[in-house]
Amino acid sequence: MTVFAVQYTYDDRAQRRDEVRPAHRAYLARLLDLGSLLASGPFGDDGPAGALLVVSAESGDEVADLLDADPFVREGLVAHRVVRAWTQVFGPWTPAA
Repeated sequence: MTVFAVQYTYDDRAQRRDEVRPAHRAYLARLLDLGSLLASGPFGDDGPAGALLVVSAESGDEVADLLDADPFVREGLVAHRVVRAWTQVFGPWTPAA
């Protein structure tokens, strides 16, 4: 499996995000339970609204397929998404040497 860093940039509909957030978090919790999602969380207030997700998958296409079902994505609340393979050097997901 490859680890991917996914950056979400949200659109300006903060109120709608608040309404959809419970379904979004429930979906991500299911991905966490399945082992696909390794970590996620919103960025701080110092830039555009968005989040970082760390996902384990076979390919970037698989990541896109998984996240296309995210309620935030289905509702059009994610204005931009970047999926990049990420090589972790240190941390909890580093493969054993």
